[in-house]
Amino acid sequence: MKKLLIVFSFFFVAPLFLLGQTKQKVDLKQLDKYYEKMVTDWGVPSASIGIVKDGKLVYVGAFGTLEQGKDIKPNGNTLYGIASNSKAFTAAIIGMLVQEGKLNWNDKVKKYLPYFEVYDPWVSNNVTIRDLLSHRVGLGTFSGDLIWYKSDFSAEEVVKHSKHLQKAFDFRAGYGYSNVMYIAAGEVIRAVTGKSWSQNVKERIFDPLGMNRTVTSPKKLSEKGNYVTPHALEKNVNIPIEWVDWEEIGALGGVITSVNDVSKWMIFMLNRGINGTDTLLTKSTINLLWTPHSNFVVDHTSKYDQGRHFSAYGLGWGLGDFNGRLRVSHTGAIDGMITAVTLIPDENLGVVVLTNGMNSPITAATNYALDQFMGTGNKDWSTELLARTKAREKADDRISSRIEKRVANTSPSLPLEKYEGTYMSDIFGKIWIIQKENKLHLKFEHSEQLSATLEHWHYDVWKISWDYPHAWFSFGTIKFNMDNNLNIKGMDFDVPNDDIFFEELKPYRIKEEVKR
Repeated sequence: MKKLLIVFSFFFVAPLFLLGQTKQKVDLKQLDKYYEKMVTDWGVPSASIGIVKDGKLVYVGAFGTLEQGKDIKPNGNTLYGIASNSKAFTAAIIGMLVQEGKLNWNDKVKKYLPYFEVYDPWVSNNVTIRDLLSHRVGLGTFSGDLIWYKSDFSAEEVVKHSKHLQKAFDFRAGYGYSNVMYIAAGEVIRAVTGKSWSQNVKERIFDPLGMNRTVTSPKKLSEKGNYVTPHALEKNVNIPIEWVDWEEIGALGGVITSVNDVSKWMIFMLNRGINGTDTLLTKSTINLLWTPHSNFVVDHTSKYDQGRHFSAYGLGWGLGDFNGRLRVSHTGAIDGMITAVTLIPDENLGVVVLTNGMNSPITAATNYALDQFMGTGNKDWSTELLARTKAREKADDRISSRIEKRVANTSPSLPLEKYEGTYMSDIFGKIWIIQKENKLHLKFEHSEQLSATLEHWHYDVWKISWDYPHAWFSFGTIKFNMDNNLNIKGMDFDVPNDDIFFEELKPYRIKEEVKR
């Protein structure tokens, strides 16, 4: 497939690139062949890959198609949503505000957001900016994502609703990857500067670095042109889906960008926060961003694929090592797009991988590039990790086991009109069950796209048939809970997936007329 081999200044690069420090020769044509096969093997619609070395973009490989079924190839300027890779931008903005004396890393969040509350009053009063950025507040990984996912809540409203989330760990005693706390960080930025996160990231990072195609809203895609279509995966088939707008909660993952623009961000970070003659991030800021704040257990009794000795999370960046070198990285996943950004500071080396499908080889593509440019091996990461992925998918019986346990030939306890009603979720708001044309329908007050038709499954359990396709979940059921007199008291959701936790809703019935 067509691909580009360019450097930052768009000069010609020979097929063999010679690294100045390590004298490691890399066959860029071989990279093309490897990545082209990788995209085909994994069945991802497209992958765009960029590698920077010693301050230059030395490789761009773009493979596949912008949309399944169409012959439109990506290139270095093609736009993808990079989701949680945006967290590094959020942490950098906070760092700039610290440098300007407008806040301190250890300031209490309540100083800027008086309404900020979590599961405990004492914790609410003591959560700091650093706690938000390092995922150590005590919430579980992805807890509360259903509050903002495809909802019409403002960022402030999302933060206010997070007080109803249950704790998973004691404060600072465990790691829970929390998107809602990054939304809070974005609101701190708004409170301090009087400008939105989107305005700040554009003025403070995109514009100075010349990231001219990078935006924070899908509404600007038609203006920019050359962007991918995201894809869900249904029965191993890539299904084109609509872009989801994350601009309101962009501090957790709102950046939409390209390989060429991300290369400028990677070069800037590898240059320790210096852009030309301007120091946008000081040494102390870079050091704090790349200092472990939350540490993870590593198995020191077994040999890791990457020679790993430690694993941690800093501020907006994941930290570890790759064959004896510090690895600073992050991944990101937005509906239908999965991406990764990786830096090896000691080698002045960076890799970005952007894809527009849910079966994504981001780790394989990254590790293969690192091996080639660091001279640490020639392992076939794609084949090995694809086999692991398929084995994991085959072993995942969460949906199949539920289908097998369905009890045939049962009936609901009550006539349909008895299930109709208004239900309240403390973390979310109102949820309506509506009877229409002899069917039950599910409607969310703040998330129109989560509407569904309910089909009787067994007893008082109903299967959820979503009105719109979703990337993270498919099969799901609702169980109506009753008292001893068959009065419906509430509902339990069961939507097996790894990302959006419907079971947190815990809706209970209230006496209010149904909104149709």
